[in-house]
Amino acid sequence: MSVEVRVPTLPESVADATLVTWHKKPGDPIQAGENLVDLETDKIVLEIPAPADGVMGAILRGDGETVTTGDLIATIEAVGSQPAATAPAAPPAPAVAVAAAAAAPMAAAAIDLEGLSPAVRRLVSENNLDIRKVSGSGRDGRVTKADVLAYLNNPAPAAAAAPAVAAVTRAVPAVVAPAAPGAPPSVPPDVRGRLEQRVPMTRLRTRIAERLVEAQQTAALLTTFNEVNMKPVMDLRARYRDKFEKQFGVRLGIMSFFVKAVIEALKRFPAVNGSIDGNDIIYHGYYDIGIAVSSPRGLVVPIVRDADQLSFADIERAINDLGERTRQGTLTMEDLSGGTFSITNGGVFGSLMSTPILNPPQSGILGMHKVMDRAMVENGQVVIRPMMYVALTYDHRIIDGREAVSSLVAIKEGLEDPARLLLQI
Repeated sequence: MSVEVRVPTLPESVADATLVTWHKKPGDPIQAGENLVDLETDKIVLEIPAPADGVMGAILRGDGETVTTGDLIATIEAVGSQPAATAPAAPPAPAVAVAAAAAAPMAAAAIDLEGLSPAVRRLVSENNLDIRKVSGSGRDGRVTKADVLAYLNNPAPAAAAAPAVAAVTRAVPAVVAPAAPGAPPSVPPDVRGRLEQRVPMTRLRTRIAERLVEAQQTAALLTTFNEVNMKPVMDLRARYRDKFEKQFGVRLGIMSFFVKAVIEALKRFPAVNGSIDGNDIIYHGYYDIGIAVSSPRGLVVPIVRDADQLSFADIERAINDLGERTRQGTLTMEDLSGGTFSITNGGVFGSLMSTPILNPPQSGILGMHKVMDRAMVENGQVVIRPMMYVALTYDHRIIDGREAVSSLVAIKEGLEDPARLLLQI
């Protein structure tokens, strides 16, 4: 008996998704709940778990294909039954092995078209391709739609015989060597022998690009700068670090201080916590703070909800949890939806100063940067202080310059005198 594997219901704001990587092959044993395939949406990567125990049957939709809610993508067979006839064939022999065995028949490198996804078979048929010439970057060397498109854009020169293939292999091994599973497809060198790679943008990267362009085109962006003496915060952390971690079980970082300082500034200047909806301005009576996190797939901004109601320890726990789930790829759509203001920290990568870009429809974002010891003048004396440049990018359509500058000064004052954050003054 077969059990169908279908695409789960996608979030309301997501029209379709892309199958990224299958983790099982036909014939592999499967346990219920085990991840079968990664499904990439515009914001996150979801996992599709196995609905039942059994053996992997037919994979009906391959890596790189676009799917929607309810689409049938695979089947699971009962233990002891044979996989469906439409299951993909065994992976092709690597190109290097074919080149080395010059005397072996060319049929050894052939790929059964029935083992390819429908989209790949369609491209092969429409373009009358010899599939043996396309290097596969999918699981176990399987040819994906992206591989075929890369080959069509940069067709490799045809080889007259096996010895010629071997010669090419020696000259440019990076081109003809089989790609590791999940690696971007290789393309032939240009006329001067220089190597290139053509890699399709992921859905997440495409969405990031769209939102950044949207922010530039629809908002009146300005950035104001200031500098913060981080010594009071660093002294406070050094004084209470061990006691704080022992009592709350979480490390006392600097992000909780910045979140607290931002919230106090937003309370004083509500427009910075607002957004534009058509001809209306929405002033939010809550503080959902987005924390930008770099992931292997791109920048994401998970949200710390109702941050004004959280203690320093609660904020540190929330940020640690979001960061860990970002690295594991287990964020949900709820984690990334909404937000009234964002904070991004380029300082962790060594940035000294930058102009952050808005995360629409938010109207403000704070950019943190690297802390560096610099000579400063205090009470007529030159002293060394750990300083950080901070930048506030804002939408001038809703936030006036006075409000923007004043809110950034309020953030600066809260950090340079942390007692203000506790007393809320």
